[in-house]
Amino acid sequence: MNAIEQLREALGDIVDTDPAALQVARGDRSGHTASGTPLAIVHALTVEHVQQVCRIATETRTPIVVRGAGTGLAGGANAGTGEIVLSTARMTAVHEIRPDDLLAVVEPGILNADLNDMLAPHGLWWAPDPASRSISTVGGNIATGAGGLLCAKYGVVRDAVLGVDLVLADGRLLHLGHRSVKGVTGLDLTSLVIGSEGVLGVIVGATLKLRRLVEGTTCTIAATFPGVRTAAAASAAVTAAGIQPAIMELMDAASLAAVASLLGLPSPSAGTAQLTIQTDGPAAAAEADAVVAVLAAHDGVVQVSHDREEGERLLAIRRSMHPAMAALGTTLIEDVSVPRSAMPAMFDEIARIEREYALTIPTVAHAGDGNLHPNFIFEGPETPPHVWAAADALFRAAIALGGTLTGEHGIGTLKSRWLAEELGADQWEIQRQVARVFDPLGILNPGKVFAAHA
Repeated sequence: MNAIEQLREALGDIVDTDPAALQVARGDRSGHTASGTPLAIVHALTVEHVQQVCRIATETRTPIVVRGAGTGLAGGANAGTGEIVLSTARMTAVHEIRPDDLLAVVEPGILNADLNDMLAPHGLWWAPDPASRSISTVGGNIATGAGGLLCAKYGVVRDAVLGVDLVLADGRLLHLGHRSVKGVTGLDLTSLVIGSEGVLGVIVGATLKLRRLVEGTTCTIAATFPGVRTAAAASAAVTAAGIQPAIMELMDAASLAAVASLLGLPSPSAGTAQLTIQTDGPAAAAEADAVVAVLAAHDGVVQVSHDREEGERLLAIRRSMHPAMAALGTTLIEDVSVPRSAMPAMFDEIARIEREYALTIPTVAHAGDGNLHPNFIFEGPETPPHVWAAADALFRAAIALGGTLTGEHGIGTLKSRWLAEELGADQWEIQRQVARVFDPLGILNPGKVFAAHA
């Protein structure tokens, strides 16, 4: 029997070959799709289902693409010709919530926002806060090493995971990590799996490190500036002053205009950039006052709200960035990070690239941690050569400023062409060798992350 016949015999009606569903599995929120059509989608409900899929795939040498909600931005879960889509989106159970130990044990398919809704009555929350929190899964957050708006103060996914349950390509189940606060026995395979984008194994469970809900008030500051470089310099000055906001988001003029158009808001003045900053906790008001003083000294026109709902409305403008870009055309969403003090220089580089390649590159940034998201907009499914060239220039500029190719979206398909350049040939090959230890046949997410490019 071939792979599909074996899957149907072993798993029955959770094997899905509906043409419409297969078409959806070819793409993600990046706007790009894999070539060809996958063989089937297996909607796993249990760890045993995942193990059976992996055993059959190993026996038949059939590649597997692991998929959650499909909200990634780098093509990492896009499936094409001859591939099995292994979906964990229906594995949504929360097995434990332990307020005494500040941990939860969950399955990978639960949505980030849904988990936090369940934790709130216990006075707890899981801190990673990607802009896609209402639609992205915890398993996908872990697989991509997701970040978000709160990273500068509360950390990224890597800081909020104690352990993972991982099914290897041959079906073996590993329990990695620990439930204790401390644990240094052996190599840290949990950290290796976080951000590994499905090339090491299938995440089927996670033990998460929780936080107590933050007490006190929330203050939200919206400040406009005559240009993006000025706004970037102001955000760097906030950090340099020793102030630690919970959120500090920057939007340039092009991104502000696109979101205003999408939401039906008044058009901003030409060239206007905006910082949206939120402070929280018992010292929120005092920190907000300190932030306002720094922003005013950098030519910011500042408004402050002490109302939580108004603050969420202001942040909704930032969270609308991706649909605003999608409304403009196909988007190549870049994800470079630089030291926070280098952000003004990075915006200078983006302006230079816009001039050299005759492009407009709407850019938002998690200004609190130096993570920028420049967006390249074009028509049609294929990225034009001049856009790839501009993205290449962007990447080299970030590296020259002491930064990196990706802060939170991962490598996937779209950024694999640059990975070896950042890592260097020796590290790139060592990482490939590590992946082969977990997956000797190379059937997990082939063509992603470590794909070779001419």
